[in-house]
Amino acid sequence: MEVAARRPALSIWLMAARPRTLAASIAPVIAGTAVAARAGGLRPAVALLALLSSICIQIGTNFANDYSDFKRGADAERVGPARVTQSGLVAREMVKRAAIIAFACAMALGIAIALASGWPIVVIGIASIAAGWLYTGGPWPLGYHGLGDLFVFIFFGLVATCGTAYAQALSVPPSAWIAGAAVGALATAILVVNNLRDRTTDAKVGKNTLAVKLGPAATRAEYVLLLAAAFALSLFLGRPWPLLALPLAIPPLRRVLKQDGAALNPALGETGRLLLAFSLLLAVELWP
Repeated sequence: MEVAARRPALSIWLMAARPRTLAASIAPVIAGTAVAARAGGLRPAVALLALLSSICIQIGTNFANDYSDFKRGADAERVGPARVTQSGLVAREMVKRAAIIAFACAMALGIAIALASGWPIVVIGIASIAAGWLYTGGPWPLGYHGLGDLFVFIFFGLVATCGTAYAQALSVPPSAWIAGAAVGALATAILVVNNLRDRTTDAKVGKNTLAVKLGPAATRAEYVLLLAAAFALSLFLGRPWPLLALPLAIPPLRRVLKQDGAALNPALGETGRLLLAFSLLLAVELWP
């Protein structure tokens, strides 16, 4: 679909950034910062840079997904929230440029962190940006081969949490791996909702997400297991503060177990809010 030659409004770019999913980039930085504080290495300025970089990586990934999925025809019968490229609101190449700009901002922020924390941060940043683009782009997109869930767990869980801890404390305590796994499980749960909702249309265009491969029953079981794993892992870190977020798990869990298609859209935001609340309570648990 072609678009008119006009500058898209800010509200359209906000739609493309998919703010309901941004908890996945904020939560690991919160958890990693708490780990660093517990290790006596809290550096607020570095934490802020890490937060901004993480958000830029996710926004860049969301823009890249918008562009690549449209290019591959995956959004032709979309039942989820509107994509700006498929809707004709923003030209495809403009969305691609926006993704590149977001990734460039993330890299610039990463270099600033590296000046304070060392070269491993650059490696983490390059790997994260490459994975963000290759999630739906490139010759062998990860999300089209059932690897999206693993991608989210690793990069929005383990890498972002441990990377944030390292950037401040210059070490990765064992608690960072546990916290990263817990946060990554809930971040992956957001993707599971998305892929459960889209599995029928994804299958039609050859987007073989894990939900397409597993089917609806096993995908719903995956969602339950991810939520259970997150809360179980939090118990290994000490005081069970994250359990206070359990009530927030009930509404999206009910939707995932009983509903399908577009009716699952609210569960995206609900799972995102669960992740954000969980990460804040996890930080209280970890804080010295």
